[in-house]
Amino acid sequence: MLTTTLFAVAALVVFVVIVVVYLVVRGRTASAPPPPAPRAPQDPFAEQGTQGDPRTLKVGDMLDFGVERVWVRGTLRLSEGGWEWAEHFVNDGGGGERRWLSVEEDPDVQVVLWTARPDLEMVPGPRELDVEGVRYRLVERGTASYRSEGTTGLRASGGMDYADYEGPGGKHLSFERFDHGAWEASLGVDVAPGGFTIYPSS
Repeated sequence: MLTTTLFAVAALVVFVVIVVVYLVVRGRTASAPPPPAPRAPQDPFAEQGTQGDPRTLKVGDMLDFGVERVWVRGTLRLSEGGWEWAEHFVNDGGGGERRWLSVEEDPDVQVVLWTARPDLEMVPGPRELDVEGVRYRLVERGTASYRSEGTTGLRASGGMDYADYEGPGGKHLSFERFDHGAWEASLGVDVAPGGFTIYPSS
């Protein structure tokens, strides 16, 4: 009789322990925080401080550099062997210079502000060129086709040759000739992603 009673008590204790453990585990599960919601898509340029995507620039858009505002007056869409990039011509900086913004994805987006330098009496060819105390090294040359939009001074489509040089500190030297014309020299500087804001024309 005593053995039966002890067995019954032991069984009751085991049952109570199981119930308590179940309730504790269930309570913890119910109070656990829900999984985080999936992150919404974000503009890759927002974190860098740029308002707008330079890859979508088009004729009529306005660019605000903080100290200056310019408008895209014309655009060249260039392609070479499946590779594409754009040159956006903007109004001059008050001194009559011809300027444009090139946008290329290689693989990161690189934006360069160029100023035409017709006073530089040189043509591409040497592996290195010195301009105003800066040494530039030849990095690329080739031939591309173009399509013209807006005011560019060129016909609707055609071909161009180019030779690109790079210098220290984000400086660039470029030579271009369109439709077998004369070489045109330009100097460029990298534009930081947070250095401008795009206001679409629409």
